[in-house]
Amino acid sequence: MIELLVVIAVIGMLAALLLPVLGKAKEHGRATACLSNLHQIGAALQMYVAENDNKMPVIYDALLSTNAVPRTNTIDVVLTNHLGSTAVLRCPSDDKRLFEGTGSSYGWNVFINGQNAEHLNVLNLTTAPEKIPLVFDKEGFHRARGAGKEYNFLYADGHIKNLLELAGTK
Repeated sequence: MIELLVVIAVIGMLAALLLPVLGKAKEHGRATACLSNLHQIGAALQMYVAENDNKMPVIYDALLSTNAVPRTNTIDVVLTNHLGSTAVLRCPSDDKRLFEGTGSSYGWNVFINGQNAEHLNVLNLTTAPEKIPLVFDKEGFHRARGAGKEYNFLYADGHIKNLLELAGTK
């Protein structure tokens, strides 16, 4: 009987050690799906720009409130014909249910609204496309990946990075 209790205790300790590792692995999978969503949004943006005289869309984030104005220029409305499914706008790690409240788990860089896609500038400063974020996580959904890795960004040149890489520290 004592041997059985010892075996159960050892199994319990091993399970307790594995749970955080399994949680990180699960979050890593959700973060990868989120990166895939950002890639698909980037493809939809490219199609939009190609169809609209090389101009970036004019998009604003929907407010998360009970008295919010109806969504007209939100990312889910503007890109609806190019996304295939608006489910792409839901980050699997969106634990605050922002997708349900605003139509998207991702925010939009309003500083580039309506600009020529080949000559983007932010606050009248011309910046290289690889340094201009277009779409990003509205919240730090990926906290389980560790400090500095909570946010993902889609940049104007099409690459995707997380905040840790944006800050230049690895």
